[in-house]
Amino acid sequence: MAQTVTERLIADHLVGGEMKPGSEIALRIDQTLTQDATGTLVMQELEAMDLDRARTEVSVQYVDHNLLQADEKNAEDHEFLRTACRRYGLWFSKAGNGVSHPTHMQRFGVPGKTMVGSDSHTCAAGSLGMLAIGVGGLEAAMAIAGSPIYLQMPEVWGVRLTGELPPWVSAKDVVLEMLRRHGVKGGLNRIIEYHGPGLESLSAMDRHVIANMGAELGATTTVFPSDGAVRDFLRAEDRADDFVEVVADPGAQYDITDEIDLSTLEPLIAKPSSPGNVVPVREVAGTEVGQVVIGSSANPGLRDFAVAAYMVRGRQTNDAVSFDVNPSSREIFADLTKMGATFDLISAGARIHQAGCMGCIGMGQAPAVGHNSLRTFPRNFPGRSGTKEDRVWLCSPETATAAAMTGVITDPRDLADKLGLGVPELKLPERASVNTDMLVAPPDPEQARQEEIVKGPNISALPEFPPLPDRVEAPVLLKVGDNVSTDEISPAGARALPYRSNIPMLAEFTFDPIDEHYPERAHEVADTGHFVVGGDNYGQGSSREHAAITPRHLGLKAVIAKSFARIHWQNLANFGILALEFTDPADYDRIDDGDTLLLDGLREGLPGGPELTLHNVTRSEDYRLCHRLSERQVEAVLAGGRIPLLARS
Repeated sequence: MAQTVTERLIADHLVGGEMKPGSEIALRIDQTLTQDATGTLVMQELEAMDLDRARTEVSVQYVDHNLLQADEKNAEDHEFLRTACRRYGLWFSKAGNGVSHPTHMQRFGVPGKTMVGSDSHTCAAGSLGMLAIGVGGLEAAMAIAGSPIYLQMPEVWGVRLTGELPPWVSAKDVVLEMLRRHGVKGGLNRIIEYHGPGLESLSAMDRHVIANMGAELGATTTVFPSDGAVRDFLRAEDRADDFVEVVADPGAQYDITDEIDLSTLEPLIAKPSSPGNVVPVREVAGTEVGQVVIGSSANPGLRDFAVAAYMVRGRQTNDAVSFDVNPSSREIFADLTKMGATFDLISAGARIHQAGCMGCIGMGQAPAVGHNSLRTFPRNFPGRSGTKEDRVWLCSPETATAAAMTGVITDPRDLADKLGLGVPELKLPERASVNTDMLVAPPDPEQARQEEIVKGPNISALPEFPPLPDRVEAPVLLKVGDNVSTDEISPAGARALPYRSNIPMLAEFTFDPIDEHYPERAHEVADTGHFVVGGDNYGQGSSREHAAITPRHLGLKAVIAKSFARIHWQNLANFGILALEFTDPADYDRIDDGDTLLLDGLREGLPGGPELTLHNVTRSEDYRLCHRLSERQVEAVLAGGRIPLLARS
């Protein structure tokens, strides 16, 4: 039977289940990726598992998020990660070496391999013909320890590309077009596979841009074929021997189909405060801008910085705009400098920052209240920038740079008339400035066993969670609407991020962007615990499992929602929190903040089937709920989480 690229990758790594949409499958994992904002918990989980050594082909720990060192906390995390990598046999990418996703693509990504990462944008590696899936930290830790990854078999969504991108339109506009059409839930329970003649004009890094933001569509991952563009990329990275062709069989069929004629696209932009709020740039042209930031894993390629440098060469950016440039890797920074592009950026007024995520996770570069910030980032959820009342827009490097030059949102196609600027003509180097010195290889197993893991005072132990009780009678402490993100549950930004390895301290920031008094009220009902009620797509966005652990630490027993985002749903189960969905979504409107809810007979009811009855004690009403947990997940939830289950067995 003819197979798609997705089906080929899954079939080659399938160790359990059937490739039938909706059924649980288990996949062997070749590589893992962790970053510092989530990696500290992963290392603590490896310690809790008493792991001796990583059992994957390659596992890499990056330091790219918590780079600001306003005090000692982040530096302590970095040393903890470095020494834990030596103990458990992981590669270590030093601070400033680069954002995990493009750096991994440059140095470690291999077509045909599987990878999981404790970062939702791990899907970017699909640009190389990999099956790369973002997961919670515990899932990544289990993969490092040699366990398969479990997920529901997605549908395969084939998107056929035709034509070529017109001038001033780039890869970011392709994925923004997908978001304009389908929104932030369009990819739920799907793997997006791009194919068709339009691929010929897209480089591997262009594909990275599109694959990266598949996470914003809610997709399990995004897949591209490994073809000539991937061969060219690996050759430029001095890794030609790693190339393997992975393409769809002739006649392969997709579960869902879509088509984009690239030649018809125009510059697009996502308005505040959702990646799905996409409109043509012309529609909002003239809006004043106070900040522009170029960089991040969503636009990490050399051409993304080079096009900005070309546009500002010999010019000065608008004096009302802070023009920030975050190189995505040290290698790309070196290439920019050799080209003279760094000089062009500096001369035009750009502020050059270190290679890392920086403002994408709210670690610095927070915009002023009331000022619009245009960013080549993947997300613009409320408050993610580090400013609670922010106005963040997402766009291509061309559109962002046009705004930096004019001071207002500008369609870059209008720059010829406004500034006399023609279409950029880029001459990129054929060979990358390969530098592996900042990648630290793991020691041999015997030496690794002698390594001592260094833990500073800010690094706490993982909390111990008790089993789920048979009966939960507790108040609704918080009711939220649709598309609540993990940024709103466990916020990003320089205030909270340094506590990522200190759960009791981080818990005090839980739901801060929505209700800053939530932790205080949770402490008041610690004896009974509490419920949270949510709308559609609860827990979208980042893979951070902190958004499950900190509410659990504060006594959260169950989240009852209309629907859940994939990774957060899995994280809730991993840490013993019930994720339940309304059978009738209209029942959401019948529950208020403060209502007392009752779930009874859980220890028999959960294994007995997917349906449960929720009793609203306050209103004397019953509602039907369902769960999508497998038998394996039910066992973990009843045990209080996956780690207690492992400890028990």
